Amino acid sequence: MNTRGTIRIATRGSDLAMRQTASVRDSLSNRRRTVEVVEVSTRGDEIRDELIHRLGKTGAFVRALDEQVLDGDVDAAVHSMKDMPTETPADLVVAGVPERAAAGDVLVTPDGAGLDDLPEGAVVGTSSLRRGAQLRRERPDLQVEPLRGNVDSRVEKLLAPSLQHEHQRRLDAEDEDEGEHPDAFDQPVAEWFDARSELERRAMERAVDTEYDAIVLAEAGLERSGLLHSVETTPLPSGSFVPAPGQGAIAVTTRGDAAVTETIRNAVDDPVTRVETTVERTILAELGGGCIAPIGVYAVVQGQYVHVAVQVLALDGTETVERTTDLPITDHANAASTLAAELREEGAAELIDRAREEADE
Repeated sequence: MNTRGTIRIATRGSDLAMRQTASVRDSLSNRRRTVEVVEVSTRGDEIRDELIHRLGKTGAFVRALDEQVLDGDVDAAVHSMKDMPTETPADLVVAGVPERAAAGDVLVTPDGAGLDDLPEGAVVGTSSLRRGAQLRRERPDLQVEPLRGNVDSRVEKLLAPSLQHEHQRRLDAEDEDEGEHPDAFDQPVAEWFDARSELERRAMERAVDTEYDAIVLAEAGLERSGLLHSVETTPLPSGSFVPAPGQGAIAVTTRGDAAVTETIRNAVDDPVTRVETTVERTILAELGGGCIAPIGVYAVVQGQYVHVAVQVLALDGTETVERTTDLPITDHANAASTLAAELREEGAAELIDRAREEADE
């Protein structure tokens, strides 16, 4: 923090990242702190045609921001916690964990169809190894295809084919003799186009490489991007689609400078979310799967206990090691570590090693 008291916060430039950072900025501003937001390009942003799990376990969207913090160029960085590696530099601390948004996944379709409603062999898009394995476990017939991009661009890729087809149908009908199609459509194509949302218009301009019947996204990402009520979604049950560790949560990292860290913690930290995400990330760290294996961990504070579900899957979804249990809140970190060690002995380590071998091929 410089002599003027301004806190400089690094963030990615995506719409979702900027909105998350704005929420942290507003919390600090409400405490009369001046905040400057610094946009930083990350490796994950620059390599758009490469899947997340191939970008390296250091964190495709995290490392560049934290390097700015460690170099002293900024005071803090805002991350989606699920993107953060479990191994962090010793000089870096998580100063604030704001109250978590919805942690689960949703199925997004053009018409609101649920997972069971999708036709056999339907194409479902996701960039997540976890979601892919969970989809294959529930519906082995599905064709799971890669899907990259920011939240809005992923939605556009889903909506593009049906919108483009409808647009072309209307254009073709309008070009034909009106006497042959007097009631083909209820409005001229120009009016129909003008009635479309900005998101839909952008979708119609997209070149389509893969036609998706559905995509899977985090509910929190859709909500924070302002798109949750602009598309048709169906929640996926957290029992069979256990979320990624830290999903729905934001983390604010600092160098550990006492003044900055204390200021951020007092302004944004939510004790319940910190306990829940500590359990999730402790289990992930102990399992050692990182971003190379399909792992779901979801913890919820319930009174004096932390209810936790863990799911480790084979990449093809045919094998699973899972557990649902309650951990004492008074010793949640140690209990989480013990639980993870037990799961490793029960076969999770074998599934993770197998996933690592397949990733190296």
